[in-house]
Amino acid sequence: MNDEASGASSPYDKVTMKRRDSLKSLGALALGARVLGAPAARVGIRITVPGTRPIAAALGMPLLAPLVTPAVAATSWPNRPLRILLGFPGGSTPDMVARALADPLARRLGQAVVVEAHPGAGGNIATDQVAKAVDDHTLGVVINGNLTTARQLYPRLPYDPQTDFTLLSLLATAPLVLAARNDIPDGRAFLAAAAQSGERWSYGSVGTGSMAHLGMELLKSRTPGMNSLHVPYQGNPAVINAILGGQIQLALVPPGLVIPQVKAGRLKAIGLTGPASALAPGVPPLAEIGVKDFQLSVWAALVGPARLSAEAQSQLGALIGPIMNEPETRERLFNQGWEAQGSSAATLRARVQEETVQMSILMNEKGIHLE
Repeated sequence: MNDEASGASSPYDKVTMKRRDSLKSLGALALGARVLGAPAARVGIRITVPGTRPIAAALGMPLLAPLVTPAVAATSWPNRPLRILLGFPGGSTPDMVARALADPLARRLGQAVVVEAHPGAGGNIATDQVAKAVDDHTLGVVINGNLTTARQLYPRLPYDPQTDFTLLSLLATAPLVLAARNDIPDGRAFLAAAAQSGERWSYGSVGTGSMAHLGMELLKSRTPGMNSLHVPYQGNPAVINAILGGQIQLALVPPGLVIPQVKAGRLKAIGLTGPASALAPGVPPLAEIGVKDFQLSVWAALVGPARLSAEAQSQLGALIGPIMNEPETRERLFNQGWEAQGSSAATLRARVQEETVQMSILMNEKGIHLE
């Protein structure tokens, strides 16, 4: 005798009854939501009955309707992946800083953090894109020049460094090493020789307006009689090769590139542009050999557009410092020639303002500009 003839309920009949009951319940909830003025699609319900598609899909509702009220969803940040725009190519030192931040930040936020390189114009193209971002999920890693000297160098700069950004945190810093040919004296004897050098010495940099260029011009202004000529090159390796080849006498270069040459006895390290640093062990600060009022470093910072939401600023402000001070992050950056920082927004703001004034005075005195 079959089940139908006996009057017993089959498994199929039980599933069908469950479907009907669930549809009735969901229909009542959706109707109640409409009566209260809420669209059915915003009712945070997702019911799946065995052997069926999700009921929400059957009624044309989103399969992943959020189980939160619209008010909570509107203030939830981040609600999609973040972009960190970078004005330098992959493998560059700013790129290393951005990636050292992106991985742990993604883990803490529970969202992907994608580093996008948009190189060009000394990083100003990507910096301008950050300034004009409107999605609350676009940030940027910038270097000194993008915020402190770009306006002076490029009068038609498309963004305003003073008003178009939310400054979030100083991420990493590094001093520069004054590297020289081996026949150049070091210590205080360097200053005496520099004062007598006039225009007989020349120095290299990675380009007009770079920190290496401005740092050397600052050194000249602090060393009476020194008037070394500037020779720009395409990249620090070319600068170092020019010293080794005897085309120039001096250059300010990152520690990670010059210290191996110093250890091998091919170059001499005269001094550091900042305080003593483990990045350049044994190299004295220039202040210790008699250069007065001289302090300079390269740095990378995290910024957002001026319209960045208060919630985003709050979350990032709470996360960046701990991330940059993690032993893993510090070691990773140290091995790439950086000292991890992780400052408050106020500290970064003060640094930008101070350096902008200092470099503006120097560039006006020296007539340094590109347009």
